[in-house]
Amino acid sequence: MEVSDMFYNQADYIETASGNKVCRKSVLCGSQNIMILGKTIVQEDCIIRGDLANVKIGRYCIISKKAVIRPPFKKFSKGVAFLTLSIGEHVFIGEDTIVNAVSIGSHVYIGKNCVIGRHCQLKDGCFIADNSVLPPSTNVPAFAVFSGSPATYSSEMFESFPDMMTDFTKSYYQKFRSQASG
Repeated sequence: MEVSDMFYNQADYIETASGNKVCRKSVLCGSQNIMILGKTIVQEDCIIRGDLANVKIGRYCIISKKAVIRPPFKKFSKGVAFLTLSIGEHVFIGEDTIVNAVSIGSHVYIGKNCVIGRHCQLKDGCFIADNSVLPPSTNVPAFAVFSGSPATYSSEMFESFPDMMTDFTKSYYQKFRSQASG
């Protein structure tokens, strides 16, 4: 998981005091309910639905292009209620992925073009392969690899995976640099 230098147009991104890099071309609905702890990258055309419920995102997370982060809902006889969505630290969410989970642990890799169904729980150190569809209410155990459509358990991750994810997300953040426009 070697990361090469990536350059973005400085005018397209807002950098917060805590080091978050958020693309102006992404949509953060209900931004007062979105808490990003720091050094997280939100790339262009992402949608984060903080207008539905609180969304908590840890440090060193990468939310790739066209990803959708949406809190899950629960149906009741008198309507629906949205639940808080929390994402741990050192999490990578691939391009065109839709996340509708309750919680995602730390050191998690979610590939591109995935659908994480409503009420899913992803534990620390798990890996979701590209093009996987996790059915609603799936619990992904720690260090599990899930793949397919519908996604099922396929193997186990190695013990050093959290260290690898920490290195990967920190390196991604450091190599995601602005290129002054002009």
